[in-house]
Amino acid sequence: MAQQGGVRDPLPPADVAGRLPRLRSLVSEAGCDAFLVSKIENVRYLTGFSGSTAMLLVRPDQALVLTDGRYGEQVREELDAHGVDAEVEVGRVPAQHEAMRRELRGSLRVGLEATAVSWATERDYAALLSSATLVPTRGLVERLRRVKDEGELARIERAADIADIALAQVKHRLLDGISERDLSAELELEMRRRGADGVAFESIVAAGPESAKPHARPSGRMIGEGDLIVIDFGACVEGYRSDMTRTLCIGDPGPRAREIVDAVLAAQRAGVRAVREGARAQDVDQASRSSIEEAGLGAAFLHPTGHGVGLEIHEAPAIAAESADILEAGAVVTVEPGIYLTGLGGARIEDTVLVTADGARPLTKSTKDLTL
Repeated sequence: MAQQGGVRDPLPPADVAGRLPRLRSLVSEAGCDAFLVSKIENVRYLTGFSGSTAMLLVRPDQALVLTDGRYGEQVREELDAHGVDAEVEVGRVPAQHEAMRRELRGSLRVGLEATAVSWATERDYAALLSSATLVPTRGLVERLRRVKDEGELARIERAADIADIALAQVKHRLLDGISERDLSAELELEMRRRGADGVAFESIVAAGPESAKPHARPSGRMIGEGDLIVIDFGACVEGYRSDMTRTLCIGDPGPRAREIVDAVLAAQRAGVRAVREGARAQDVDQASRSSIEEAGLGAAFLHPTGHGVGLEIHEAPAIAAESADILEAGAVVTVEPGIYLTGLGGARIEDTVLVTADGARPLTKSTKDLTL
């Protein structure tokens, strides 16, 4: 629980210093002499640096963080705080490129993050590192990020706890008469009051016909009695995120709407039951999807069942029909089936859960009651 003013007990440290050695073995397996990390979430994961721009150059015996003058003091403080052994180059882009060229002299094969580097940037690197072969790689750091350590899990749990409390504190405002936009704002403010550094993503509050849009944006529309109200939101704590959706209603939404919500709740329970170490992610998706199909509403389930959560709100593993991922103990994923019927409205119920050896442990715990 949050204490007065949002102050909470300190979180256990994450094992940031142990990540670079594990990455180096993957870089070697990929046949690379060096590896350039350009995705900012991956830089943060490997170094603890929380600034908005940086690159990390990883070699077998050293690492170099490159950033600009805004972060000269911060980057050194955060690397020291996390026990990360890396050099730092602070300067404008030409200075960073010159440092990169200097450090990579003699490297024959340099790995790039293929999904994080544009074609134009790859061409710039090819000119800069003309004596090296650039190797596209996929998911080297993300492979490490799938299983959360104790410190990471504690931050996700804290974010989930804050979101649970915030919803409990503000949902009564629906009874007073409030717009989608104002409810979203109050929910986000309450999460900050409870200790969140920010929101996990742009919150969704969608009522009535708007709830039939899975990613509707909150508007000035007043929420009315009998509306299905989809609330999808999360908190962010030290970079780590939570994700939860609840469907609510002021009063009775009517028999058809109740049928939809009941079908979604049954599908969400089926999906959560399918989560465990060694399960195929596509089987979790199928568990939820089959449940909705049995209710005769399969065509109204418009998106995958879930996704991984951590430093990004959508990360591996993918809980989707086409996913080849196998769930590992220590992964954190969402289970979020939904049904969306144009003109009537929609419903989605979502929890963030921890994959364990024998099932799933919910991290988001708000009640799933429909009516206030």
